[in-house]
Amino acid sequence: MFTPKTEKIKKIAEDKPEIVKHLEEIFNVSTRIYIDYANVRPWSTKLGWHIDLKRLRQLFDSFDTIEAVNFYSGYLEGDGRSEKEIKEVENQKYVVRTKPVKILRFSIDASSVSADSTALVKQFIRRALLRKYEVGTIEYLNQRFADMNKKGEYFIEDRKCNFDVEIGVDMLLDYERNKTEAFALWSGDSDFADPLEKLLKAGKKVFLFATAGRISSELNDLKKSGLEIIDIFDLKEFICWPRESAYKSTKDPVSEAL
Repeated sequence: MFTPKTEKIKKIAEDKPEIVKHLEEIFNVSTRIYIDYANVRPWSTKLGWHIDLKRLRQLFDSFDTIEAVNFYSGYLEGDGRSEKEIKEVENQKYVVRTKPVKILRFSIDASSVSADSTALVKQFIRRALLRKYEVGTIEYLNQRFADMNKKGEYFIEDRKCNFDVEIGVDMLLDYERNKTEAFALWSGDSDFADPLEKLLKAGKKVFLFATAGRISSELNDLKKSGLEIIDIFDLKEFICWPRESAYKSTKDPVSEAL
C-alpha cells in the first residue's frame, strides 16, 4: 500500500498517478531492494540529474511492503568526507554494506620502453583491441606517457571497490531463507545476470531499476525470462536533488538537500 511519506511525495504522486500505480504493482508483495551504488552514482552523467538518497529512502518508506533497502558502497580510509557520507546513509536507515576502496597504482614510466612496445598500454586497453591498433597508434600513446614523465608523473592511481559478489550472495541467501517474495536490484552490471536468472527460474518476482544506456546486454536478455526493467528517469521528480526538481519547495533548497 502506498502512503506518501512526505507532503512533497504526496503532491508529486497526485500529478503522476500512473507512476505510483506502476510502483504499487511492483511493490505489491514483500520486497527487498539492493542498491549497487558504485554502479548507480555515475548514472547522473547520463541522466543529467542526481539521485538524492534521502528522498529515495522517503519514497521507499511510502510503501509498506518494502522490508529492507540494502546499500552497497565503499569508502576511502582516512577521508573524513567519505566516511561521513557512509554514516549519513546509515542514519537514513539503509542497511549499509561497506569496505575500504582499494587504491591501485599503475606504472607509466616509459623510460625503458621501446616506442612500439605495448608493455604500458596493455594495462589499460584490452588485448583484443590492441591487436587492431597500428604501430603508429602505439607509438603515439607511448609518447604521451613520455610527455607525462617529463612533468614528473610516473604512476597513475585507480580506485576499485565492487560489491558484485556480496550483492549476489545476499540476494540468494534472502531467497534461500525465504525472507522476501520480490527482489529489486539497482544496477546495470552484467555480473548480476547469474543470480537474477536463478531467482527468475525459482519463480520469484525480479525487477531491475536502471537507466537506458547503462544496462548490460546480459541483463537485457533476461527480459525473456521475466525480468522487468524500470527506467529510473520516470522517477526523477520523486528522487532527484530538490534544486533539480520542477516541484519547488517553500523551504531553502540548500538546507532541504542536507
